Amino acid sequence: MTQTYMAFLRAINVGGHTVTMERLRGLFTELGLGAVRSYIQSGNVFFTTDETDRAALTARIERHLEAALGYAVPTVLCTVAEVEAIVDADPFAGVEVTPEVRLCVLFLSEPLPAELTPPVSSPKGDWDLVGTIGPAAFVVMHLRNGRPGGNPAALFGKTYPGTATARFFHTTVKILAAAKK
Repeated sequence: MTQTYMAFLRAINVGGHTVTMERLRGLFTELGLGAVRSYIQSGNVFFTTDETDRAALTARIERHLEAALGYAVPTVLCTVAEVEAIVDADPFAGVEVTPEVRLCVLFLSEPLPAELTPPVSSPKGDWDLVGTIGPAAFVVMHLRNGRPGGNPAALFGKTYPGTATARFFHTTVKILAAAKK
């Protein structure tokens, strides 16, 4: 059965790693994946496949991207239904959005470590882990002097065995809408 996946890529068009979306779509097409599309420049790719082993597919994509681009591109795959559940859960209900608050979804390749069972706040108070659903964790970032305290995907430190890549919640809603077109 054909499945539509959303690939959330880390390290695309940040830190001096520039990749056009045309090239990125071409790299996914080279893997034999179907109906390849992208959304904005931050590494969001939609595609179809009959492959059923998500871990093997993720590893294949990561190997191909690293070979083609010359650097590791951690990848988290989610189905459209998984991202719909994330958005429908309204994970930030009740959080007051101010100019100093950012709502982030961290797409996760592995479950969170037990010591990060929400709610958890950082020692510096620059983020709050408010919940999780399936392959996602929800983080409220508190800006200081207009700047975040760090990349929310790096919140778990070296204790986290998987990959995490962040998207703002409002962007996640838009990514889902684009994937469903």
